Amino acid sequence: MKSHLVRKKLHSSWMLPLGLLAGNALAQDAAPAEPLAANKISLSVSPYVQHFNLEKDYEKVWLVGLEREHPDGRLDGIAVFRNSFAQPCLYFFPFGKVYHGILGVEPLSFKWTAGLLYGYVGEYQDRVPLNYKGFSPGVNVALAWQFSPEWSGQMTLAGSFLMFQLNLRLK
Repeated sequence: MKSHLVRKKLHSSWMLPLGLLAGNALAQDAAPAEPLAANKISLSVSPYVQHFNLEKDYEKVWLVGLEREHPDGRLDGIAVFRNSFAQPCLYFFPFGKVYHGILGVEPLSFKWTAGLLYGYVGEYQDRVPLNYKGFSPGVNVALAWQFSPEWSGQMTLAGSFLMFQLNLRLK
């Protein structure tokens, strides 16, 4: 019982700050801090995932993806990853937005994406909501920090885990 309370407290502790940052980002002007002349393409890799449920034995998760940021801040892209149950997965997100300079901090950004997830099949099909034969809707939110014009890092909240990503701008 104690483990359940610790897990619930850990999950709840992320929701309030994330909600406040999301509200701040949405209240800001939609234009990026530095207007883009062209689309930005970034390569994303995830070397580490922290699950909120510490009782289960999960497999190592990895992710490789491409993300496009349009001049108006819209996001779209695709990612392939191995889920917590060692299944290959795909996340295609045609919808998303990035808000730069949140809380008045220039390198800090808030992102959200929405799209289609495929890959939770067989005995794990109930691990994601609204799954139909491996296909389900996907929604992610993230906080990103721009280290340099080429490199950024982000923490993505996706369901029952927190994913740490590194992003390299290709274009």
